[in-house]
Amino acid sequence: MRMNYRLHYAPDNASLIIRLALEEIGVPYETVLVDRRSRAQDTTAYRALNPAGLIPVLETPSGPIFETAAIGLWLVDQHAKLGPASGTPDRADFLKWLFHLSNTVHADLRLFFYAPYYVGEDTAAQITLRTQVKSRLAEHLSRLNDAIPMGCYGGPDASFLDIYTCCMLRWMALYPADQDRCWFQLSKYPSLSRLCARLENRESTQHAILAEGLGMTPFTRPQYTNPPEGSAT
Repeated sequence: MRMNYRLHYAPDNASLIIRLALEEIGVPYETVLVDRRSRAQDTTAYRALNPAGLIPVLETPSGPIFETAAIGLWLVDQHAKLGPASGTPDRADFLKWLFHLSNTVHADLRLFFYAPYYVGEDTAAQITLRTQVKSRLAEHLSRLNDAIPMGCYGGPDASFLDIYTCCMLRWMALYPADQDRCWFQLSKYPSLSRLCARLENRESTQHAILAEGLGMTPFTRPQYTNPPEGSAT
């Protein structure tokens, strides 16, 4: 059965993870820009697809799906790519790391990026929150760096875990743009560095570079996006 997909995206947002997954799977898909500058994610039309107003949404023959991990898991199961099939020995490891990335690492990144949303405009409170989160993120990165050589993910073929991880590493190096980001240095994590280099050289990443203006080294030496359309923030 031919799958018809429509990805609602903004440049260098979580939709990048899904774009890379679709490119790796090799299925055709359309893209629809969610214009963050005009708050298109808050429109009635978009909220009908995702009531939370977050990016991305993937429209599928089964209906619209939101939440990055949910979309990724659905794609893995639909196409038997980017992760182990249900019932296979490696499935449990895949699931535990997928939800660790989604519920722990990505959740802390949101706290770090959007501190005013969680603690208001009090500068001292924002600094306190970000300091706490930076400490946790450093622990997360060490844990992921140690996990890759154990075979949990990071194999010769790209998995959804690889894509999810590399995109978050990119964002740690770049955002928030008004904050000191010296706390994060990819070179401190050799397994993660190798993972980024491998994904960077894949054809799927080359397509995403052109589509979203990511620069030629989007994971190992990231730079701010210069997209043909839309804004990352």
